[in-house]
Amino acid sequence: MNGIILFNPRSANAKFRVPNSILNIAASVEGQYTWTIVDGNRELDPLGRIRQLLESGRFKYLGITVMPGPQLKQAIPVSKAIRGWFPDTKIIWGGYFPTNQFKVVLNSGYVDFVINGPGDHCFPRLITALENNQPYELIKNLIYKSGDRIIKTIKEDLIEQDNLPDLPYDKLAEIYPMEKYLGRTYLGQKTLAYHSSIGCPFTCSFCAVVPTYEARWKAKSAQRVYNDIKYIKDKWGADAIEFHDNNFFVSEKRTVEFARLILPEKMNWWGMARIDTMHKFKDSSLALIREAGCKIIFFGAESGNNAVLKQMDKGGTQTGDQIAEFAERMKKFGIIPEYSFVLGTPAPTPAEVEAQIDFEIEFIKKIKRINPGTEIVLYTYSPVATEGSDLYNQALAKGFKFPEELEDWISPAWENFDLRKNPLTPWLTPAMIDKIKNFETVLNGYFPTVTDIRLSNFKRKAIRLVAGIRYNTNLHRYPYEIKLLHRMWNYRQPEIQGF
Repeated sequence: MNGIILFNPRSANAKFRVPNSILNIAASVEGQYTWTIVDGNRELDPLGRIRQLLESGRFKYLGITVMPGPQLKQAIPVSKAIRGWFPDTKIIWGGYFPTNQFKVVLNSGYVDFVINGPGDHCFPRLITALENNQPYELIKNLIYKSGDRIIKTIKEDLIEQDNLPDLPYDKLAEIYPMEKYLGRTYLGQKTLAYHSSIGCPFTCSFCAVVPTYEARWKAKSAQRVYNDIKYIKDKWGADAIEFHDNNFFVSEKRTVEFARLILPEKMNWWGMARIDTMHKFKDSSLALIREAGCKIIFFGAESGNNAVLKQMDKGGTQTGDQIAEFAERMKKFGIIPEYSFVLGTPAPTPAEVEAQIDFEIEFIKKIKRINPGTEIVLYTYSPVATEGSDLYNQALAKGFKFPEELEDWISPAWENFDLRKNPLTPWLTPAMIDKIKNFETVLNGYFPTVTDIRLSNFKRKAIRLVAGIRYNTNLHRYPYEIKLLHRMWNYRQPEIQGF
């Protein structure tokens, strides 16, 4: 038989989200090939389940979606084991990790193909070519090995998203009860994860999206997005939405149209945006967006230093002054701005690296004075393999390099690297890393995130009281008492664990 197993490796503990990426692939082969899904977030033994399916003789292909970080902990050992047990099974990886690290993936010997970007056309065409013993050299968005050579086919233009088939939610619900995919979050009791667009029209050199989409963006229409969400709300009771788009708010017109459609549904929602894009939105648009249920928006502030923003190739018109102005503006509409900052970019000397870190710490405190409700997310700079990027070339020149063996990516150090928490970059000294982490601990103590729904008011006040003296006097070193409270009360960091 020629069935397809689509595997979603575990990405979080005790938190399930609709596996949209593999549902897209399932939709692309629906009606052509038999398919099933194995969700590592829902299976106690996903490898055993995959082996059982392959032993049935009904399946011949294994497609795996792989994001950097936690998903590698299942994707690598599962692929390696399946290659040993079922050497004729074709193993196909897609997602940001294999797109950015295709050489180490294909050189592992247990991945046959990498889908280089969207797989809606590439994946079914590859399966058809393999089934009919046809050449696949002209299939776009494909990377594979031919002998010792790695072949990359040309990129396909982004597909009009409204032309794609509906996602097979009902078939997913036959495999795993849909209700468990609608989790309790800061936004609501039954929160739906949804993708309304792909890509981003910018080329930030620290972002893993750039090599995949190359500054391109395509979105579903507001009506199509509303129809999908309304279906899931009516059938399974969804009451909130996490838009996992790389950049939901690219178009003010589409955003406003969606806000008008979703307004009567009384659903809370969250998405990602750029500050310089949304700062151009009319006041009336921002007011409508909030009225329609948008509670919090994630913005890549990245740095208050204009020179660092240029180094990051942030593009657009974003500046440190604009970041501050927009934080002030958002107070008027009651939308929480969630600002991420990237600390620890390379500089000519260690003194300059440390000076940049000190600048960002003071700038973040300035933002909190302007709008105390601003959520702050801290990352340390982690290089992304973006060919031609000045920032990536600077990292290489400083002695940084990625692992040469795929198995090395699942070591604890490199897993934290993918979460942008352990940079493994030679220009950051242990003292600099401690400075960033200690400030983050104090910041999270004095301003505990509103998105941690398990943290009671008493716990919030206690942590804030303990952290207050440190925050207000810049005594960030050795914040052991705050770390102890965070550990005792299982404090959740949204950049690691989500809402």
